[in-house]
Amino acid sequence: MSAFRRVCVYCGSSNKVDELYREAARAVGRLLAERGIGLVFGGGRVGLMGVVADAVLAAGGEVHGVIPHKLQALELGHEGCTELFVVDSMHARKMMMAQLSDAFIALPGGWGTFEELCEVTTWTQLNYHKKPVGILNVAGYYDHFLAFIRHAADVGFVRPQHRNLLQASDDPADLLEKLATMEIPDLERWIEKP
Repeated sequence: MSAFRRVCVYCGSSNKVDELYREAARAVGRLLAERGIGLVFGGGRVGLMGVVADAVLAAGGEVHGVIPHKLQALELGHEGCTELFVVDSMHARKMMMAQLSDAFIALPGGWGTFEELCEVTTWTQLNYHKKPVGILNVAGYYDHFLAFIRHAADVGFVRPQHRNLLQASDDPADLLEKLATMEIPDLERWIEKP
C-alpha cells in the first residue's frame, strides 16, 4: 500500500517542448497508476498536464483535475478525468488541489509551475499542511533553481532545517520514496519568537 492516496503534479501546459519531457510525464503517470496513487492536476488537456493525465488513465488510474472557469471556457479542460472540478479562480484551484493531495511533485514547467511549487513549499514550511514537496529534475531542468535554493540557504534566507524541504530526483520512483520518508520540521521548533 502506498503512503499516498493522491499526489498533485504541477507541470507545463506548453506543447512546444522536447519529447524527453513528455516521456518523463508519461513515466510519472504510469508509476502513480501502478502504485494505486490518484493524480491531482490542473485539469488541462494540453502540454505535460495532458500527457501525465493520459498516462494515468491509460494505466487504469484515477485523475482529479481542477480548472478555473476562464480556462475551461477556452475548451482547455481534460474531459477524460475521473473528476473535473471547475472553480472560480486560480486561488480556488490551488487550494482545492492542495486539499485533495497528500504530496506534490513539480515536473518541468513555466511561470505557473514555479509559482505553484514555491507556494506549496511555503505552506509546508509554515505547517499549513505537513505534505512533502518534490521536483522531478528531468535532464537537469531544475539544476539552476536548486542551486539558487542552496545559495539562499548559504546567505541565510533559507534556514538550515529547510535546506532539504524540497526533495529532488531525476527518477520518479526514487522521488516518491524520498517524499514518503521525509520529515517536515515543526513550526514551533524553528520559528524565532520576539
